[in-house]
Amino acid sequence: MSEDFIKSLFERNSKCFSGFPDKGAVESFIDELYTVLFLPNDINHKCEAQLRDQLHSLKDKFGHLLRDVIQDEERIENIRAHYFEALPNIYSLLLKDAEALLQSDPAAKSLEEVMAAYPGFYATAVHRLSHLLHRYSVPILPRLFSEYAHGKTGIDIHPGATIGHSFSIDHGTGVVIGETTLIGNNVKIYQGVTLGALSVVKELATTKRHPTIEDNVVIYSGATILGGNTIIGKDSIIGGNVWLTTSVPHNSVVYHKSEVNVKDLLPPDESVLNFVI
Repeated sequence: MSEDFIKSLFERNSKCFSGFPDKGAVESFIDELYTVLFLPNDINHKCEAQLRDQLHSLKDKFGHLLRDVIQDEERIENIRAHYFEALPNIYSLLLKDAEALLQSDPAAKSLEEVMAAYPGFYATAVHRLSHLLHRYSVPILPRLFSEYAHGKTGIDIHPGATIGHSFSIDHGTGVVIGETTLIGNNVKIYQGVTLGALSVVKELATTKRHPTIEDNVVIYSGATILGGNTIIGKDSIIGGNVWLTTSVPHNSVVYHKSEVNVKDLLPPDESVLNFVI
């Protein structure tokens, strides 16, 4: 390997990743915060003082992460203070999300099971924690939060997406929710749903590119809903594998109809269907 390549790689990395937070520290912070909120261990559910100390420690770690991406110390302190002051409201929202999952999924036995085992709840929790940073215009960190959850769950929610209360993602793998998506209250979506943009032209980055989903909507697996002007009216049901680029009114049922033929087993000489994969 040439010395020129090593030098150029060093120079590029030094330039590009100067002021870039350590991903390991980011992921450790998310895991510890999630554990404190939803997976209490022997320390923080037996002693209030120790729980208080753990939250103070997390607040300090959060400050270090902010210093990696923001230079203004006064702004860092304001964001850190407001973020932890907002935690009770975020926690209340997430309890509603967990309750929505519990009530809508017959397989769920308790809130504790939802919090400990459901990838949809985990992804929603990390989204709410990253969305607050996005609202504060903190660079990089919100996306690192959301991409960590994406890697763990297969659920990709951009931190810019706005989501109402009592939101539930069932199963979840393959869900994509774009940056300018607006989701109302009591919305439930299943695996493989995409709430995306009609166009990925860079010039449209500052426009609303993703759909609006109003209250009490259910979107079944494999549905794709695209476009910033697309509005799914409240109390609607969007069936599996539907492709939508236009709005639908309130109380709509939208479904994809496909033909499935079932025949008796053909004799071996019917080679038209005799194939091997």
